[in-house]
Amino acid sequence: MDTTPALKKTPLHALHLSLGAKMVPFAGYDMPVQYPAGVMKEHLQTRTAAGLFDVSHMGQVIVKAVSGTYADAAMALERLVPVDILGLKQGRQRYGFFTDDNGNILDDLMIANRGDHLLVVVNAACKEADVAHMQAHLAGCSVTLLTDRALLALQGPKAETVLASLASDVSSMKFMDVREVSLVGSPCIVSRSGYSGEDGFEISVPADKAEELARALLAHSDCEAIGLGARDSLRLEAGLCLYGNDIDTTTSPIEASLEWAIQKVRRSAGEREGGFPGAERILAELTGGTSRRRVGLRPEGKAPVRAHAKLYADTEGRDEIGEVTSGTFGPTAEGPVAMGYLPTAQSEPGTQVFAEVRGKYLPVTVTALPFITPTYKR
Repeated sequence: MDTTPALKKTPLHALHLSLGAKMVPFAGYDMPVQYPAGVMKEHLQTRTAAGLFDVSHMGQVIVKAVSGTYADAAMALERLVPVDILGLKQGRQRYGFFTDDNGNILDDLMIANRGDHLLVVVNAACKEADVAHMQAHLAGCSVTLLTDRALLALQGPKAETVLASLASDVSSMKFMDVREVSLVGSPCIVSRSGYSGEDGFEISVPADKAEELARALLAHSDCEAIGLGARDSLRLEAGLCLYGNDIDTTTSPIEASLEWAIQKVRRSAGEREGGFPGAERILAELTGGTSRRRVGLRPEGKAPVRAHAKLYADTEGRDEIGEVTSGTFGPTAEGPVAMGYLPTAQSEPGTQVFAEVRGKYLPVTVTALPFITPTYKR
């Protein structure tokens, strides 16, 4: 008897099938990895026009203080993340991460100030654990996983044109703005953000309106449906981490080169220094450095170097010094791109190391991230 749990379906599942998507299991969901055009064309569509992604598998969580004040909810959540949430202005969001007592990353997330509450978007594979984590530690707050909403991502240089055809007021939004917008006759929460390195939006929409909205966006001549395959190559070119690959409970934010996300107010001598899990280690690493760092990697030639490939200091594979965490062919970068961890001493751009691929040791050059120039609307 098969005891494998059935894959969950997003509200757009039928639409994916009608568009000819190839479906694969991902984080417990049946998700589109690509459409008939293929990953390469989907990637380039997003870089040159606009692509629509179904990201409804991710967790949308409302955190609200019993007192009803934003400040109380923000101060509670600051006990779990090394991020300035109290200082986040209404209608704005920022990137953050849950840390554990060892200073490693439990998950990365987006946090928005919605006036009287926080909207927290977490990764699909971690959402049950994240909700339990918040419920256990956010005293004086309610924590609610939204189960009646879908999440769409519209990405690319023409994303504004596409979305503005349905709601002209989104054109005034800047990178990391969040607001309520009426789309297809329904109130939606729209943020100007995404996971591709391009300008774009993420749209929280009632589940029963998701397909209508998706079809309205796809009806625009500049917009096409995009699957998980291109989502991965896009985010890798943009130097963005994938939880479970590039960051996890074996990596600290500083090792992962994410110190930019820790605001001054939460650092040593800051107004609200520390107070989050693993603070002693993380604050020490902020000032004293780490033994290894996440870096960009450019393999020579056209062959991608995939995740888990070992990295060596020599061409004979005697001195193992690191590992690739993500790797693929970058259509915009016009060559293979990868990320991985190397000793800090060998993490400077221009350093050459060697990756083991099918018994051969191929030259790889440490490269500054991202591999493309982001087009966020500041």
